Amino acid sequence: KVVSITDYGCFVELQKGIEGLVHISEMSWTKRVTHPSERVNIGDEVEVMVLNLDTERKRISLGMKQCEPNPWDLLEERYPVGTVVRGQIRNITDFGIFLGVEDGIDGLIHVSDISWTKRITHPAGIFNVGDEVEAVVLKIDKEQERFSLGIKQLEPDPWNSIASKYLVGSVVEGKITNIADFGIFVELEPGIEGLVHVTEVSSSRSEELADKVQAGQLIQAEVLAIDQEERKISLSMKAIENAAVREEKMAIDAVKKDMAASSKATLGDMLKQAQAKAAGSSSEEEVAVAATEEGEEE
Repeated sequence: KVVSITDYGCFVELQKGIEGLVHISEMSWTKRVTHPSERVNIGDEVEVMVLNLDTERKRISLGMKQCEPNPWDLLEERYPVGTVVRGQIRNITDFGIFLGVEDGIDGLIHVSDISWTKRITHPAGIFNVGDEVEAVVLKIDKEQERFSLGIKQLEPDPWNSIASKYLVGSVVEGKITNIADFGIFVELEPGIEGLVHVTEVSSSRSEELADKVQAGQLIQAEVLAIDQEERKISLSMKAIENAAVREEKMAIDAVKKDMAASSKATLGDMLKQAQAKAAGSSSEEEVAVAATEEGEEE
């Protein structure tokens, strides 16, 4: 029976004259208990487990939460890595958002796991407390009681196909999003940018970058290099500033695309022919079998 309550826990009488302390941290596996009175009242009959017995100091440490299964032990079975969960946002911080997965168990979606391509300075600019979102289970740490989730993992990483989409040596078109001292940032598609280093803008270095180009301007550039690991695309305007060179490179790009499309079409035609041949063979066999059966009947 609970006989007294303090800020740090409650004292439970086990028998006449013998009391034990249930520390506030031993009252619930998942709920944040700010004061023991949130869980118990004086006179309540509670079930407790003996955690430690110090006979010399005559102290008994008790626990209430240990009388119930630890939900963190079941979490890995319930939500294997890769599972898609849906929950309500309970809190937003500058480093991420906390998503309510179960009663008392929140998962953290770190700011770096919200989008593959967008630069997010603060999650509050995109989400609100109470919003319902889906996320993928990334990791569960039972010891530290940490549940890691990700939103961007719901979709494929666009950078996985960048190297095949923007071939080195090809000419691309994009919009200037930012002009820095060291170069120009060019948006090739939403969320994917390439950098034209200041040394690759023009063969003429007499002018300032701001005098040559403007934010929002559409420009063409050659792909010099792609670093998928670092998520960087190096571009050059200088390499195609000569109109004849630019047209030649664009013509080569067009030929490569036609060849790729042609090879795909050829493969498709071959498959169709093979299927038609197989279907034709089956029909001939059926006719032959039918003719044999008719001959036997005669």
